[in-house]
Amino acid sequence: MSNLEKEHPLETIGTAPAHSGGQRTFYRIDEESGTLLPCAQGEGQVIVYNSPTIDDEADLLELHNIDYHTLQSSLDPDELSRLEFEHDHAAFIFKRPKSFCADDNFLLKLTSTGVFVYEDYLVVVMPDDAPLFEGRVPFKIHSIQDVILRLLYQTISHFEGHLKAINMLSDSLERRIITSMETKHLLNMFALEKSLVYILNSISSNAMLLDRLKSAADKLGLDHEQTNLLEDIIIENQQCLRRADIYAQVMHGMMDARASIVSHNLNILIKQFTIWTIAIMLANLVVGIFSMNVRLPMPMESAMWPFYLINFFAIGSAIGVFWLSRVRKW
Repeated sequence: MSNLEKEHPLETIGTAPAHSGGQRTFYRIDEESGTLLPCAQGEGQVIVYNSPTIDDEADLLELHNIDYHTLQSSLDPDELSRLEFEHDHAAFIFKRPKSFCADDNFLLKLTSTGVFVYEDYLVVVMPDDAPLFEGRVPFKIHSIQDVILRLLYQTISHFEGHLKAINMLSDSLERRIITSMETKHLLNMFALEKSLVYILNSISSNAMLLDRLKSAADKLGLDHEQTNLLEDIIIENQQCLRRADIYAQVMHGMMDARASIVSHNLNILIKQFTIWTIAIMLANLVVGIFSMNVRLPMPMESAMWPFYLINFFAIGSAIGVFWLSRVRKW
């Protein structure tokens, strides 16, 4: 790396071309509005790598001196949240939900995001193309540390949105299960329960990360006001964790009842089919008896009343079966 690159890393990074397959987005902090605004290369204080390619990873390793294992961990959806300190930057990985897709079949997936904090800029590495700075936050952005707090706050809000979606989907599936004989709705409930387990584990992992961030506030450059805001975020995360735990307990406790409802509905359907089968068989028995090639004690020529009488007995026997099932409450 040349001396110019060492002295002005942001300018060098900003002029680096974006490679095909990945996406780089640059943001600058607007002091007047207290927000992040998209900007051109070389002007950004926050650099976001979405779905980095092999060339992007090489740039991250060379230009930003990021550890290879830490970089791969930030792209691993199964990686737990953690905080590490290098000689020129701090790196932490946190868990966040992925945007829901209809192809996921009610399974809400999670992923990881890596944040690398330098003295005067921030690098964010994401394995997908999800929007990062959408929505409103109850505080202004005036420094790199505020950007970190915004990322954590929006992650909690994203988890809360997923919990609300799970609650709505669960209520909708419950109404369908009450009258359904199919197991697909029950399988969807199992997928939601599985999602809740993963979400609960991710929020708990983020809680440990937030505690470590609080203990390392001085190293990260957090002032008194930002530390108080971090404590508020920790409380929000605890409330989100508690809500996820309640949803998981309720859903787990009701799964056996929901499975019993589906089994009960299926038994009712089988009972109804059995009653119909008995009624039809009894009517066939009556018709079969009078249709035998034997001599019967009634005129068979030039008279229609035997035909109507036989049909009356057949239909009457079927109706009698249905009436008896209603009286006996079969």
